[in-house]
Amino acid sequence: MAVFELCGIVCFRVKTYKLRFNATALLERLRNKRLVYVGDSLNRNQWVSMVCLIESAVPPELKSMHTNGSLTTFKATEYNATIEFYWAPLLVESNSDHPVNHRLPERIVRVQAIEKHARHWTDADFLVFNSYLWWRRSMMSVLWGSFESSDGIYKEVGMPRVYEMALKTWSDWLEVHVNPNKTKLFFVSMSPTHQSAEEWGVTSGENCYGETEPIKEEGYKGNASDPKMMRVVENVLGELKTRGLDVQMLNITQLSEYRKEGHPSIYRKQWDALTEKQLANPSSFADCIHWCLPGVPDIWNELLYAYIFQ
Repeated sequence: MAVFELCGIVCFRVKTYKLRFNATALLERLRNKRLVYVGDSLNRNQWVSMVCLIESAVPPELKSMHTNGSLTTFKATEYNATIEFYWAPLLVESNSDHPVNHRLPERIVRVQAIEKHARHWTDADFLVFNSYLWWRRSMMSVLWGSFESSDGIYKEVGMPRVYEMALKTWSDWLEVHVNPNKTKLFFVSMSPTHQSAEEWGVTSGENCYGETEPIKEEGYKGNASDPKMMRVVENVLGELKTRGLDVQMLNITQLSEYRKEGHPSIYRKQWDALTEKQLANPSSFADCIHWCLPGVPDIWNELLYAYIFQ
């Protein structure tokens, strides 16, 4: 296994894994272009995967990484190609938009406001969106007005209605601002979590911690993947298509459902010091949401690669 680090991103290369992926061919396809991932930490997970898949084809002196607020850019200088990630976990504006300080007790979303984010990816050639994880609650506080104004109107709106409202704003923006002859659009479906081992028949109170094998049951579906939310996305994309804009769904949900062993578990950066109680029970701080690299997101990017070359 080879290891490389670029500005805080550590890539592990497994030499025996033959990808259906040609990094040089993709870089040539991206020459003078922008590939931008927009969304939450799972989309960042996929973006890191893509950077790791690409970087081996670029000499050290011809690649760079730069962060400016919510936008992080990997650049392959020789190709004038960028692979970027923009933090917007709810796609529209929210009080969780800060790229670092976004873990807040109450989530507030401005379902009709997107321009603050969208201006950063207006001219991209490939746009890869996701947004699901941060919507996993029964209600969300919606703000009509600005965060700076004292006369804004707040209302609690249930799921999946508030999700639908946000995606409507997102789709309307795409219809007005995206040139379908220039930009290819993608939406990544729900990434499954494995936070409850009861779902695959293991002891109550456990999760992905200690798992070393995938789920073998054909067609397995965990409870964390909400079909109602998926239907909202499908309906919004279907309506966009009737208006002349095609957004390709990257359906990664089912293929990822089986991979309970594919998460970082306890082998991840801990943002806060662990308590003695947590240390005594490792499953209590296991990450069963994000994915190891190399791993599952590489397969998502193979799907994206295939669509880019269609």
